[in-house]
Amino acid sequence: MNYLNTQYCGWKNKLSKLLPLMFKATSIIFCLKHLIYLKSSVTFNNCDGRTRTLFQSVDKRFDVNTDGTVMLQRQVTLHDGHKVFSVHAWDSSGKKHTVSVKVEHIRHHKEHHMDTVMNISPEVLTFPKSSKRAKRGWVIPPFHVPENSRGPFPVKLVQIKSDYAKETQMQYSITGEGANEDPKGIFTVERLSGNLLVTQPLDREKKASYRLIAHATARDVSNIEEKPMEIVINVIDQNDNRPVFTQNPFNGHVHEAAGKGYEFMTVTATDADDPETNNGIVSYVIVSQEPQFPKPNMFDINILSGTIRVREPGMDREQWPRYTLLIVAADMEGEGLATTGTAVITINDSNDNPPQFEQTLHTVSIPENELGAIVTKLTVTDGDEVGSPAWSTKYRIISGDKGGFFSVSTGPSQLEGIITTVKPLDFEKTKQYVLSVVVENDDPFVGSLPTSTATVTVHVEDVNEPPEFNPKEKVIFKPEDSPVDTVLVTYTATDPDTGKSQKMTYKMWADDAGWLSVSPETGVIKVRNLMDRESAYVKDGKYRVIILAVDDATSPATGTGTLVIELENVNDNAPIINESNITICNRGSAPFLLSITDKDGPPFGAPFSVETQGETSKNWSTSMNDTSTGVFLQLKSTLEQGDYNVVLRVYDQHRLYQDSSIQATVCDCTGDQVLCAKNRLGGLPLSGVLGILGAISTLLRM
Repeated sequence: MNYLNTQYCGWKNKLSKLLPLMFKATSIIFCLKHLIYLKSSVTFNNCDGRTRTLFQSVDKRFDVNTDGTVMLQRQVTLHDGHKVFSVHAWDSSGKKHTVSVKVEHIRHHKEHHMDTVMNISPEVLTFPKSSKRAKRGWVIPPFHVPENSRGPFPVKLVQIKSDYAKETQMQYSITGEGANEDPKGIFTVERLSGNLLVTQPLDREKKASYRLIAHATARDVSNIEEKPMEIVINVIDQNDNRPVFTQNPFNGHVHEAAGKGYEFMTVTATDADDPETNNGIVSYVIVSQEPQFPKPNMFDINILSGTIRVREPGMDREQWPRYTLLIVAADMEGEGLATTGTAVITINDSNDNPPQFEQTLHTVSIPENELGAIVTKLTVTDGDEVGSPAWSTKYRIISGDKGGFFSVSTGPSQLEGIITTVKPLDFEKTKQYVLSVVVENDDPFVGSLPTSTATVTVHVEDVNEPPEFNPKEKVIFKPEDSPVDTVLVTYTATDPDTGKSQKMTYKMWADDAGWLSVSPETGVIKVRNLMDRESAYVKDGKYRVIILAVDDATSPATGTGTLVIELENVNDNAPIINESNITICNRGSAPFLLSITDKDGPPFGAPFSVETQGETSKNWSTSMNDTSTGVFLQLKSTLEQGDYNVVLRVYDQHRLYQDSSIQATVCDCTGDQVLCAKNRLGGLPLSGVLGILGAISTLLRM
């Protein structure tokens, strides 16, 4: 047997450090610190890289921390000079491994140096001799005091002493945490003896260490004083706190199809004790499972991390939708204080139940030509969780619809497929369709599951279809001045009901201008009244009419066609001047621009030309603007204020003309600031008005 040998150093000394996370059967590698030596060569292989693990010593006088450090819990007498005990370790999967540890007492005369990690406080702390090179207060190694001591208090910890006490009487004091600083009064020092006392039980969970400053001054001599000395007191943890779950219950979810080893939730407990000792290291174990089906141990838990994983496959949500685990969290490697908690595991649905059509054969009839018509509804059942993606369904037509006339969608209940038409069916082309429809879930199936298929036979019903014009909109080009009774076009329809010999009648439906007629028997369309491209009924040179074709069935069906006549323009409108009244000054007036319009479009409009007519040419002159779309009118000489009739003859580019009369008011003014005074009285010229005004003035003076 291989042994780990350690030297015996007294109570609370660190003996050894074990670093393995799991042990092999024949050899182990140990990392030993200071107080131990290895008597035989062993080998260890670390598999998962963790730096801490859970150890348990069979002999409770020894403790093994999570970093592998072996500690003495109380003083041990080695009657035979050695002690052998076992240490267990658990790997991440929960498997236990064991090694034997042998503790030997090493005589002090042997050349082995020993360090004490858990320092035992010396009886006397002496201020160091002063050094000129010292720039800071003296710091001594910390010493340790257990928490929860029962007293009686005060308890002496150590005596503080100055070498100056050999020469003169010294007096001592302490300052810092636990003395004159919060929490105050925990530590005191006897002024003359230097005894450092603790006045009450310590609680590591409230404060784990204290830093005190010791002072020493001569009682009767003013110039003798020690440099301050720092004293660090560490509180030794006791296992006085049980683990506490961070919540209760813990809630987790796992898919019913999850495989062995699948981790899905973690429970956590905290312990207020020192996490560097077993007092604060929590381990976990599952103690019960409800329900205990299909096996009583469906789950296991990592004793260190609290991670819960699947141990046994075969969960079935439909039978056991929820599990409740009772979990114990305990410190001291599971042997100390414990608490219980609950983990509630909800089994999430996996798609292990394929949907099934309630009826796999359907026969339906639907009239032809109906777009968006519901053909049938296919209902299904599904054993998975209601409302889950493993329960809701989707559908596909896998055969029988090469033309893409149908679609299938999921209905509001999520458990029905609704087949509708997306193109009009035509009885004359296809009288029957046989559709194959498959149903699936939104979630993929777990493993290989059979799909359910339904067959839908669709019979197309024949209906009396309306006649069809071909093309639906017919465009022709005709001159706008086509004579009455001119045949414009023959516009006919065909009956899609090829199996019926039906007669059609044609009617004019929308002829807003009343220009056309149609033969009821032949569909020949003629001019009934002269057409005019410039009419308000013509938009962008196009005149539209709607023709009806009505069959002679018992319930007649009507088809419509649109005839668009592109009216070819002819020069049937002469240009005119838009302005009919103008006002200008009789002296220095600028030419007045008159605008010209022609209802005929190109090429029968601009450029225009203008000629004065009659007496107009004596007093007025004209000239065209740069684009020949307007004419400038200007006085040749000064005219007496009054109204004048100006006659202008306007030609289009094909010399079609029309005379336009403009009423020109000439005012006695200059330039473009047109100001016209009343220039007439009762229709008299200005000279007559002045004579009358003079006569009135003479009479008034008499």
